[in-house]
Parts: sequence; structure tokens; C-alpha cells
Amino acid sequence: MPEFTLPELGENISAGDVLRVLVKPGDTLAMEQPVLELETDKATIEVPSSVAGTVGEVKVKPGDKVKVGQVILTVADAGKAEGQGRREGRDGQEGKDGRGAQEGKTERQAAEGRTERQDAGARPGGTVGANTAAKVPDEETGLEQHVEDARRDAGDKAGTTRPSREAAADAEPARQKVVDISRGARPPAETASADLPPAPAAPSVRRMARELGVDINQVPGTGPSGRISVDDVKAHAKRLVETASRGAGVAVQLPDFSRWGEVERQPMRAVRRKTAEHLSAAWQTIPHVTQFDLADITSLEELRKKYAKQTEAAGGNLTVTAIAVKVVASALRVFPQFNASIDLGSDEVVLKKYVNVGIAVDTDRGLLVPVIRNADQKNIVQLAVELAQLSEKARNRKIALEEMQGGCFSISNLGGIGGTYFTPIVNAPEVAILGISRARMEPVFQKESSEFVGRLMLPLSLSYDHRVIDGADGIRFLRWVAQALEDPFLLSLQG
Repeated sequence: MPEFTLPELGENISAGDVLRVLVKPGDTLAMEQPVLELETDKATIEVPSSVAGTVGEVKVKPGDKVKVGQVILTVADAGKAEGQGRREGRDGQEGKDGRGAQEGKTERQAAEGRTERQDAGARPGGTVGANTAAKVPDEETGLEQHVEDARRDAGDKAGTTRPSREAAADAEPARQKVVDISRGARPPAETASADLPPAPAAPSVRRMARELGVDINQVPGTGPSGRISVDDVKAHAKRLVETASRGAGVAVQLPDFSRWGEVERQPMRAVRRKTAEHLSAAWQTIPHVTQFDLADITSLEELRKKYAKQTEAAGGNLTVTAIAVKVVASALRVFPQFNASIDLGSDEVVLKKYVNVGIAVDTDRGLLVPVIRNADQKNIVQLAVELAQLSEKARNRKIALEEMQGGCFSISNLGGIGGTYFTPIVNAPEVAILGISRARMEPVFQKESSEFVGRLMLPLSLSYDHRVIDGADGIRFLRWVAQALEDPFLLSLQG
């Protein structure tokens, strides 16, 4: 029995909650008739039917959460109630002949010896019955067979004057409807790959391809007769990663926004375009995890204000960002797995012996990330001066490309704007990034005095590549950074 599944509901909508079911078993279902009242995260909508017939079993009820593609109901006698016009046309024909559909069916069986399957798809006068759609399988081969059967029925019918091409035209809409209701036709790529001979590769090579998510049929072999080796699979995987890192992909087809009001199109600047490509590739290829923590910087803020003038005299600003650069540089020495990159092409993790820290700078052209080199070898005043110089060059469009390369770890401080926590995207090929938000006074319980005391708390957000860093290591790193901000002596003790 054909099934009606929940169709695509719109952009980024994959499921909804059933508020009301508008049909029940035994109801006659027409095309475009509302079947469900569904609540999504964007709106409440009525879901129309794409099939006509008699409602068989309703598989959902109010309160259920349904996903796109889930079966909503089954349809008996699909196609008999396909459209009012066709229904009336058949009724008129039956009245003219002076007999019903069942009488015509019985007469044909006696006169022509047709099978029950052929009779169910025909009507008096040689017209092809719409309920043949119920007989059509989901797959493409079954659909083609249906059209061929319709042509044969129309041509074999005694007294038929319509050519077989016209009969096939009647069957074509039914064929299309079945494709729309079911999973749809098989993708061309799948069909094509099924016709290809097996790729020449050993079972161990095929297993590696599966583990890396590589289609073995797409890997060019360099061995005898094109045989595929382990190195061929690794090289192909590396090319895929490099292509993704360049932001290659299929552009999403956008709707015509001018239908709803006035719009203005602006060309995407080079910095914005590069940022979009780079971050899109990072988000698609890196399994992100973000952890959060709070650092009590009450004492640090007092020290920062105390030595601010001294840093200004040297040409820098003693900011929380400058202090965080020093803290992170020391943390990368304590936790070397955060100062790394992953090389999937050779199945290796690259551990770096130098410490270069990138700082995200907001400019009128977009986000730029200048890099402070050998940050672990410089004091906080030196870091503050270099940070001020690089930030100024970035905003004045004087920074060189070389000054934004070679980073090991990035810091993004949004505290000057506001907010609490956020989830920064890892700046590939790095494996982690620290987000800093605005510090604020909060009541903190003191065990010593058993009282709540106002303390200046700094929100921290650490995102990292889960392929290289485990959750336990992530929170250890973040806790170390928070404690170093709370007690700067830790930098001299362990950093």
C-alpha cells in the first residue's frame, strides 16, 4: 500500500511536532488536501497531501515529533480520487456506457481473459485507469514497466482508437506522483557506480578507504593495471582535505529575496571571502568541542591598573589580551598537544617546538589574525607593545601576509564589546582557540568567611579539535589558563 511521507518543509527545517491530524482512516483524500497541522521551530504550517485515494492507516498522532521522510499515513486505492475532473470524466463515461466499473471489469475478464492486474488498471472505452499508480513500485525499473504495461493495455483493448503514445501520456503523471511520494528516483551517481567494475584494491586497502571516508572507486591507482595501494588512498584523502580547506563546495541556491521587499547586493570583499572560505572549511572538517570556565581576575585587575602606566611608557597597552597571550604561551609549553597540527595524509600529528600566538583583530575589512612569534620568550610588556603595533598595522591596512602566518594557537577577545560566552571556530591548521568575553562582578562564596563576596569574573571559552585533543585534556588546559590568570605566580612556577 503506497505511503505518504513528510515532505521537505523549507530551508533548515528537518522535523516538527504534530498539533492536529486532519484526516482519519477511511477518509477520501484529495490532492493538496491538508493532512497535518505541524509546528516547527519557525512557524505552524499545514502539510498538504501529494497523493489522492482513501486513507488507510494513520501512523502519527498529536504530540508526536515527525521528521522529513517519515511515514505519515498509507493510502488505499491511490489514484481513484486523484482529481475531481478525472473522476467526473470516468463517471460520465460509465453512465454513457450504462454500466459501472466493476461490470466493465467482469465483462473484460470474460471476453478477453485479462489478468486481474491488467483489469485493475483499465476503464471502459480504453482509457487507462488512474489507480494503476497504486501498482507502481518505488524503483525506476518498476516505473518504466508501468508505462510499458499502460501502453500494452491501451493497444490491446478492443475497440480502442487512441494510440499507445497517448496511453503512456496518461500513465506519466501517475508515475511522477509515485516518485514524489516515495524516496524518489535513484541518484545518477549511484546508478552509474553500480554499473562500474569493482575497484582493483585489496581488502585492507578498502577497509582503510572506508575508515577515512573515501570512495574507493574515486581513487586513481598507481600500481600495475591501475591497482590501488594504501599510499594511493592516503594521497587521495589528502587532496580531499586540501580541497575542503580551500573552501571548495556547492553554492546554495538562494530564493529571490526581492519578492518580499527591497534588497541591495554588495560585492564580498577579499578578506571577507577568504574568511568565509577558511572558516567554512574548518567547520566542515574539524570535529569541534567547546568548553567554558570562569577565572577570578580581581587581583589581576589590580595589578593591571598598577602597571598600566609603565607599559604605556614603553608604547603598549597592558590589556587582558596581552596578559592572556603570555598565559597561553606558557600553557602551550605545559600542554604540547595544543601546539600541534594533524596531517591526515600521512597519519601523523605535527608537534611544534616554537610558540606563535595569533590575535583576532576586528577591522573595517573583516577579521584579521596577526601572529606574535616566539611569544613564550617575551615578557608581558614586550607582548603588549608588539600587540599594539600589529593591531594598528592591521586596522591601517599595512600588515604583511607574512605577519599573519605561522600561528600555533589563536585568541579572540570580545570583552570590549560585551557578551558572556561564545563558541569560536578553530583557526585551521591549528587545533585550538581561546575566546575571552567581558569580565563582570559576581557574588562568589568564600569558604573562609562563609560569605558571598563580589569578585571580578572573566568568562573563558575554549574550542578544540577533538581528533587531537580529548575532553579531559581540554578542561585541564582551560583550568590551567584560568588559574594562571587568578594567580600570576603560576607562570613563574610552571610556565
